[in-house]
Amino acid sequence: MKIILKNGDELELSAGATAFAAAQAVSDGLARAAVAARINGKLCDLSAPLSEGDSLEIVTMKDPDGLQVYRHTCAHVLAQALKTVYPTCKLAIGPVIDNGYYYDVDFKTPITMEDFAKVEAEMKKIIKSNLPIERFTLPRNEAIALMSKFSETYKVELIRDLPEDEEISFYKQGAFTDLCRGPHLPSTGKIKAFKLVSIAGAYWRGDEKKKMLTRIYGTAFAKKEEMDEYFAMLEEAKKRDHIKLGKEMKLFALLGEGKGFPFFLPNGMILKNTLVDFWREIHCREGYVEVQTPVILNRSLWETSGHWDHYKNNMYTTQIDGEDCAVKPMNCPGGMLVYKTSPHSYKDFPIRMGELGLVHRHEKSGQLHGLMRVRCFTQDDAHIFMLPEQITEEIKGVVRIIDEVYKLFGFKYHVELSTRPENSMGSDEDWEKATGALKSALDELKLPYSVNEGDGAFYGPKIDFHLEDSIKRTWQCGTIQLDFQMPQRFDLEYVGEDGQKHRPIMIHRVVFGSIERFIGILIEHYAGKFPVWLAPEQIKVLPVTDRAAEYAEQLVSQFKALGLRASADLRKEKIGRKILDAELEKVPYKLVVGDKEVEEGTVSVRRRGEGDIGAMPKADFFALVKEENDSKKVF
Repeated sequence: MKIILKNGDELELSAGATAFAAAQAVSDGLARAAVAARINGKLCDLSAPLSEGDSLEIVTMKDPDGLQVYRHTCAHVLAQALKTVYPTCKLAIGPVIDNGYYYDVDFKTPITMEDFAKVEAEMKKIIKSNLPIERFTLPRNEAIALMSKFSETYKVELIRDLPEDEEISFYKQGAFTDLCRGPHLPSTGKIKAFKLVSIAGAYWRGDEKKKMLTRIYGTAFAKKEEMDEYFAMLEEAKKRDHIKLGKEMKLFALLGEGKGFPFFLPNGMILKNTLVDFWREIHCREGYVEVQTPVILNRSLWETSGHWDHYKNNMYTTQIDGEDCAVKPMNCPGGMLVYKTSPHSYKDFPIRMGELGLVHRHEKSGQLHGLMRVRCFTQDDAHIFMLPEQITEEIKGVVRIIDEVYKLFGFKYHVELSTRPENSMGSDEDWEKATGALKSALDELKLPYSVNEGDGAFYGPKIDFHLEDSIKRTWQCGTIQLDFQMPQRFDLEYVGEDGQKHRPIMIHRVVFGSIERFIGILIEHYAGKFPVWLAPEQIKVLPVTDRAAEYAEQLVSQFKALGLRASADLRKEKIGRKILDAELEKVPYKLVVGDKEVEEGTVSVRRRGEGDIGAMPKADFFALVKEENDSKKVF
């Protein structure tokens, strides 16, 4: 029989050959690296048989799916070890998650992280045994009987709840068998590096009325070096935690009186307003106009936009004068109304309309996290109304802005195209046009991208920008959404060159995404050590003597006249203490001034991270910092 490889080549194999046999036929190296296969687009075990004409892709650890299969198998090794060490425990579920996996377990006697050593020791034995992992299926009644035999009551419940037509599969490794869809590695010996990391409680099936189980978290990597790097990154992330640094640097407060609603303190407002000023500067240059729309709008608007049907559970609602209203979770419906306040001609396009809009979303309390997940935030929104022939150029213009902004902060990024979700509105034709337009723009820009099937907005496909911070974590921030639906739902029109009425096309886009979240990312990216132009306090003047105190205050006044942010530490403290405190506050520049500096009109400069860089005339230092601030340098 013949199968089709990923590169389009045909491979001839004997009838009934497996995916692993195909990998061997290609090369011994590929067979050694193989962990799973995609057969006709479906992720499968390497033992899966092939049929005439199948398309085949061998999955290795270089593929994200390969790492998921690897970690899923490690979750099964954990389960087998737990059943060996604690024979009376009952297994629930063990899925793969970001950076690892977990297993929910019902123990007769509670365990703690101190017990991890003996569990890990048993896992190492299972891995060293290199047990073959075999898949088999059973009819529903036999599957229930098998799990009942092992007293796995949670597995029995899962089987009973499976759809009638679903195949019920199991995986066996040595004496251990687990209910699972798979796929898995061919054997346990393929696992090279793993670690159990934490323990928590979790209600069975997320229902607080059901039993609390023990959730054991673990991770696994292809190499020990990769795992060591991961844990080093976690330690570094703890030091950079934006909640901790935000409190230490007096940027924001998270108070019980407003859970999910952050309070910005004076230093935080300087940082936030600096970002807003930068946003306005760029958008003014790029031909955007700025608008502001109301925070509360009536139900009929949200019904027209589709949010009442598709997003109501995330909205805060109220009644005003007996009329149902909602606090806006998004700015776009208000932007539609602004468009409709004036008639438009084809000559007006493109119309680029920006809004720094305050939006509210009802997030669950357990999902709230500092500035990263809040219930109230400022979106740096913009809506571009345009002619069909302007789509590509406008998308390219937005990409150029996003690229400029991310590079300024020192971020790398990758791009993802998200396609039509299940819960969407609009015709197949509109979705095909919109998705095709985004693909065309990305192709013209020669911008590499991956496709995230089914993750678009309910009204249109989108391009997402995932930026990488200084410790290689990724964050989804910028978005470009192409929308054929909102203009139809709001009956937007313009008069074309032919004198007839037509429907405009629109783009929704953000650069920062949420300004609050972007600030959280920046805090962690820079570890609070902001470049001069962003730092809430740019210069701290530290007088050594009483005579120098007056000079310090004069310097501060001169800095402020130049638009720089400075203060003097006039406390009766030793200079070493003042320097240390300014370092802890992460001020970019510290100026030590004594009688000598007063007489010579100089400043002794200490730069954050470098220490003493010497004395210089105060005018030279003014010019140095002013240039760094105005050019937005990032070191």
